[in-house]
Amino acid sequence: MTTNRMEAFSDGVLAIVITIMVLEFKVPHEPTFEALRPLLPVVLSYILSFIYLAIYWNNHHHLMQVTEHVNGKVLWANMHLLLWLSVIPFATAWMGEAFGQVPVTIYSCILLMAAIAFTILERSIIRLHGPDSLLARATAGSWKEFTSLALYLVALCASFLNPWISIDCFIVVAIIWLMPDGRIERLMLEEYQRSQEETKA
Repeated sequence: MTTNRMEAFSDGVLAIVITIMVLEFKVPHEPTFEALRPLLPVVLSYILSFIYLAIYWNNHHHLMQVTEHVNGKVLWANMHLLLWLSVIPFATAWMGEAFGQVPVTIYSCILLMAAIAFTILERSIIRLHGPDSLLARATAGSWKEFTSLALYLVALCASFLNPWISIDCFIVVAIIWLMPDGRIERLMLEEYQRSQEETKA
């Protein structure tokens, strides 16, 4: 099976998720800047979640570039990822409207589960394509995934003590992933250059 439908469906879900988050914005009834102040927590929560969704979209796109075909396990692993990404708007709205221990704990759990789901998807594709596949070589010895999972666990535990520590952890993880992982792009370029050289020979 090709990746076309899985990639198109995933893009559609992420577009809807972002749209749902935007719809959480309540238009002020007064034409003043002061009327915008109560929306600040909601806007900040939206920006954080938007960055996370953008990171997942970028990484999912890179993943699909080196995925030649999929099977049932990969499809279900992808749906598992979309499950956790699709509930981000709920946690985002709750955290923006009522910042506190419980909303931040729920947000931490969702981000942790989304990270685990992405790892499962990645491993499912590697098992399908083999240990010598481009994806397997690109993700070997990756520190970003393990660091992110560790920070999400710290954020989850810290949410019971001080939710702001959790927010700091979220921001650190976002900064780590803001620059797309260049390993896949680098290996794809190397493969392309090698094929060009072989063609000329």
